[in-house]
Amino acid sequence: MSDAPLELFRCLTNGLYVVGVAHGNQRNAFTAAWITQVSFDPPLLGLSINPTHASYPILMAAGVFTVSVLRQGQLELARHFGTQSGRVIDKLVGQRWQAALEGAPVLLDAAAYLECRLIGRHAAGDHELVLAQVVGGRVLAPDAKPMTYAETGNLDGSADLYPPTF
Repeated sequence: MSDAPLELFRCLTNGLYVVGVAHGNQRNAFTAAWITQVSFDPPLLGLSINPTHASYPILMAAGVFTVSVLRQGQLELARHFGTQSGRVIDKLVGQRWQAALEGAPVLLDAAAYLECRLIGRHAAGDHELVLAQVVGGRVLAPDAKPMTYAETGNLDGSADLYPPTF
């Protein structure tokens, strides 16, 4: 039995997603686990994003983004979008993707995708909580089971970010 913050937070159920952003000739995508539905009417979701990441200024400039829902077993795809900087490489090169209506990238091998329009934001510790209205989307693989954050182990190195105790 453990009461360490790392062990406790790993018990929360999170999906795993690739968030796509585009503005002008800039585009990027990154792996995210902190996304949740927050309203039925209108359909809203919350996304937690680190404002120091390369995708953040693109998202803020465009005011739109996509959420590609990863399938179980797509760990290498999660690793590709989650462990490389969009400042250094174009992470979409070699991937199957298309632009959504507002231009943000959608991964064609995902289980589903949502198209989102930014409607608010709030500072949240070392991240920013972005509130968005879902304006479209599609199920791409009806029989696919969504990937969970637990499947990634310590892919993102987050084990080192939690305090040892409360």
